[in-house]
Amino acid sequence: MTTLVLARNTTSLTDRLKDAGAIALVALLLGIPMIGLTTVDQGGALRIATRWPTLFAFIAVCFVGRLLLRYGFDQWRARRMVREQATLAVVDRSVATNPWLDWIGWGALGVSLVLPIAFSDNRYVVDTATTVLIYVMLGWGLNVVVGLAGLLDLGYVAFYAVGAYTYGLLSTQFGWGFWQALPVAGAMAASFGIILGWPTLRLRGDYLAIVTLGFGEIIRVILVNWTELSGGPNGITSIPRPSFFGLPFKPPGDDPTFASFFGLEYAPNQRILFLYYLILGLALLTNLFVSRMRKLPVGRAWEAMREDEIACRAMGINARNVKLSAFALGAMLGGFAGVFFAARQGFISPESFTFNESAIILAIVVLGGMGSQLGVVLASLVLVLLPELGRDFAEYRMLIFGAAMILIMIWKPGGILAHREPTMRYVAGGESR
Repeated sequence: MTTLVLARNTTSLTDRLKDAGAIALVALLLGIPMIGLTTVDQGGALRIATRWPTLFAFIAVCFVGRLLLRYGFDQWRARRMVREQATLAVVDRSVATNPWLDWIGWGALGVSLVLPIAFSDNRYVVDTATTVLIYVMLGWGLNVVVGLAGLLDLGYVAFYAVGAYTYGLLSTQFGWGFWQALPVAGAMAASFGIILGWPTLRLRGDYLAIVTLGFGEIIRVILVNWTELSGGPNGITSIPRPSFFGLPFKPPGDDPTFASFFGLEYAPNQRILFLYYLILGLALLTNLFVSRMRKLPVGRAWEAMREDEIACRAMGINARNVKLSAFALGAMLGGFAGVFFAARQGFISPESFTFNESAIILAIVVLGGMGSQLGVVLASLVLVLLPELGRDFAEYRMLIFGAAMILIMIWKPGGILAHREPTMRYVAGGESR
């Protein structure tokens, strides 16, 4: 059982006086030209007059105020540490089992299932929810690389683009359907993940971030300039939409359609609802896949590598294969999301896969809590809905968005859900589950 030791770090009176004295010195240097000296009119000429009592009063206020502020902050920090020590005995139990997180997860699933039915006549709500689920799926994919394996990736949008363009080319050039192209696009994105991961195995931190950022920009520039393959800036148009087991969502005709097969009256929102439930199903499968992978040896190796790579190497873990598996699986999930994006839009272009998208996906993982599945969902809701709610404030939209992100990180520096569900629990008798 892990023991958490909290050391009380109190500040002595001497340290407080030194700190307040330093603030008083700054107040003196700033106060001499601003308060201590002033100009007065004497006989039509400007002369310099002094206000030393006012300056000394200002310095005294700064000294006493800083002293009181530092004392109050020390008292607040001491009380907080006492509360943490009081709850130390139940920390392990509360972190290991959070029933309210399970209730939130099941509640979110229930809401997601009934939302398109409740808002079937409001396409804007269903489309926004579909966008949220796309970012949830992307966030869960990047969470494998960043949250579990601890590898900072700023070019994740490249795999998103690879999946989208793979489906776009296979569907328009070779007539492949959505379900036929889905595994191929995922395998193609995983291959690009290995291509990115192989030369960056020895890089860490900022260096790894720079390389992945460059990789994402390379993919975007290739898509812009390789006109024969990608269509260049014009992109790829007329990408076929997914069908329901071969039944298209269109008005009844000579061929069977979804509406005619089930004896329904055709409505344009049938395709919108189908796309929503399709991305919901893909997202749930992604969550199930990632949750299962975390409990396998490779998943535990990811988390061990994130905590201490040197210790993992000393224990005989193959760091190269572990990192490559994280890159490949995370890229594969991003490729799946790209396939759905292309099928939903019917048109793709390089402008949809800029660095801004990578930054948003990474922000979702960080704000949600590194490694937290439910945190990714909550952060996706925040980062997708905030810009939508700010459409009425077009001039201040990004300002509100940025301020909200800053406030979240100040309020929850470890993410919305900093304490994620542990991968393995050890119970009495040495057994684990």
